[in-house]
Amino acid sequence: MNSHSFLASGEQQNHRYTNVLKTTKNLQQRENNGSGKSAFGDGHLRSCALKSAQQGDYPEAIALLSQLINRHPQNAIDYNNRGLIYFQCGESQKAFCDYNTALQLNPKLVSAYNNRANYYAARGELVAAIADYDQALDLNPSYVRAWLNRGITLRDLGQYEEAIDNFEVALLFNQLESRVFAERGRTYHLWGDWNCAIADYRRALVLLPSGDTEEEISSWRLRIQVENWFNELTNIQ
Repeated sequence: MNSHSFLASGEQQNHRYTNVLKTTKNLQQRENNGSGKSAFGDGHLRSCALKSAQQGDYPEAIALLSQLINRHPQNAIDYNNRGLIYFQCGESQKAFCDYNTALQLNPKLVSAYNNRANYYAARGELVAAIADYDQALDLNPSYVRAWLNRGITLRDLGQYEEAIDNFEVALLFNQLESRVFAERGRTYHLWGDWNCAIADYRRALVLLPSGDTEEEISSWRLRIQVENWFNELTNIQ
């Protein structure tokens, strides 16, 4: 399964690993001196971890989240977030362990079921993935990412009609519409309904940005993918 399919890389420079060790060491020293929580509060660390992840500095983000986990070993959200970053940088087994720990700590953490389902789907364990998406939706029926990812997985199982149903439910919530239109279009495409596919690709392209700024890079990549799918059909016709 292609990695672009999911809502939940690249080589890291050596100096980034050095910075992680330095940052972690400084945080530990401050905590040992009793000043850690005032100088580097939990909210600040989470904000820095998010920023590092967005910038592609995954080792730094993991180090910061690990520091939070050391402070609060019962916090399921920190395990879930670290697992997501492990998954994004290709350390899928570590991601899986973190997702499992998060769910042991909080069996109602919806995003952890979705993230673990993405792990299963990436490994081709599609039935296990569906089970976790189902669990996420049982807990939160309006969780759009799970409807979207469940639809993608059903498509990969060849269950196109059921996949379309999932995308249509996702559209009811008016979230991630460009992504939903793109994936529904791809499903129609593979199912052989090319007119519906072209219509959905056009809807997605209207909503997707054409710029390549850092903030838009994920949407920009999706736009390139949709344009390629669209061109496959229009060149045939």
